[in-house]
Amino acid sequence: MQEQRFTKRDWTLFKNKIADWQESYMDRLNKEYIELLSEDTNPSEKFWRLDKRIKEDRKKTGVQLEMSRSNLINNIISLINDGAISFENLEEFSDELKETVNVFIDR
Repeated sequence: MQEQRFTKRDWTLFKNKIADWQESYMDRLNKEYIELLSEDTNPSEKFWRLDKRIKEDRKKTGVQLEMSRSNLINNIISLINDGAISFENLEEFSDELKETVNVFIDR
């Protein structure tokens, strides 16, 4: 069995923060979609580019994730790697969690 690398407080913090993190991320995505739709190109090209982009984005943890304690570390790593949050967003979390996440994030 894998050693738990976070505290109960970390899990509670994550549950309290994830909705705001996801809302902020989706707000940023929406602005990017508006930019895409505002480009000076064919309507059909914009439509299909947006369709492709939404299909890719909806798979990211910043949009949806499986909410479970066992996925906490992986979810945080994915949120950082996808750009939904930054490592600085983990300021309130335990040093143990931050050390674990730091090993696996893309730099």
